[in-house]
Amino acid sequence: MDAEMAGEVVKHGSTLLFLDVPQYTLIGIDTQVFSAGPIFKGIKMIPPGVHYVFYSASTRDGKEFSPVIGFFVDTSPTEVIVRKWDLQEERLVKVPEEEEERYAQAVKCMEFDKHLGPYSLNDYGDWKRLSNYISKDVIDRIEPIGGEITVESESSLLGVIPKTAMEKALVEQLENSKFHTEDKNSENKGSKKGCYYTTIPRIIKQKGISGAELTSLNLDKTQILERILLKEYDGVEDRLLGELQFSFIAFLMGQSLEGFLQWKSLVSLLLGCTEAPFHTRSQLFTKFIKCIYFQLKYGFQRENTRTSGLEKESPLLLDDSWFSADSFLHHLCKDFFSLVSEESVVDGDLLTWTRKLRELLENTLGWEFQQKSTVDGLGFEEGDEYAPVVEMLDESN
Repeated sequence: MDAEMAGEVVKHGSTLLFLDVPQYTLIGIDTQVFSAGPIFKGIKMIPPGVHYVFYSASTRDGKEFSPVIGFFVDTSPTEVIVRKWDLQEERLVKVPEEEEERYAQAVKCMEFDKHLGPYSLNDYGDWKRLSNYISKDVIDRIEPIGGEITVESESSLLGVIPKTAMEKALVEQLENSKFHTEDKNSENKGSKKGCYYTTIPRIIKQKGISGAELTSLNLDKTQILERILLKEYDGVEDRLLGELQFSFIAFLMGQSLEGFLQWKSLVSLLLGCTEAPFHTRSQLFTKFIKCIYFQLKYGFQRENTRTSGLEKESPLLLDDSWFSADSFLHHLCKDFFSLVSEESVVDGDLLTWTRKLRELLENTLGWEFQQKSTVDGLGFEEGDEYAPVVEMLDESN
């Protein structure tokens, strides 16, 4: 970044001022994670817009960490957000409004500048690809009371989460001492609220139709999708995609079980549709496949330099349990890829991003879906009469 651009970011960027944070505390914003040093007081040069801030308290020797606490913010140019560390709660808390104004003015006068670490714009592209559908409206609709997302308030989910091999590994990871500490204010646990995610029904129950018709409805989740889009999202597809991204970020960065389960529900819903991808919601499915492509591509990075050597503590990488071929994701993708390959007419962008997703899973995880093709990546040889017809839809539609 050249000096002129840096000057613009400094002038218009927002600032997170974190006071009295103990040394070794992990502090994260978006795809970046840092360990607090002795003079650390926050992060500057943050591009205006939606961000996810998360942190994990450390023992004095920096070897054990408490559960991650995270929250979304939607910052405006030059905004200063102030939080102060509460030693008893071991968390960041808001300061009184008049105190925040005083600190904000001090930040703008550069009094804290040497204590603020710069936001890395080199990593901003990754974050935008992970969050481009998350708006203030999405945040306000989903975030819990108080805004904090933490697995500490999700203990009730440990007993109900499905026990596939991958999910068992996830539960064990979150129950591990690295992510578990005794809550000093356990009597307050019952008052904590989870996120207000959309309820995704797994099956359709409808009176007055035959068993065969009911079975057909549940084999293709298109009608469930349409009902949810209309009832929960006012027909706005991007709001559904915003919730998909919100839940993934809460899971990956915030280690939220609730976020994982909601992400799984949304992915299962969309990948379970057989009519919508090709006839009524092709553009939605192109955007959806693109979303999970970037989510998985980022999460599967094993050599992640953004964590500044903190790979073992960082929550930014997907656990090895994701690499099992018996995961729900493998089965859903296998069926969806087969569906695309058998369809006679497929939107060109949808086909392109489906192929990219398949190649990512094959090359990164070693998953196999059908015989590999050197032509279109979906199992068809050149000239195959059963290969899908690529239909390029008008982007203005």
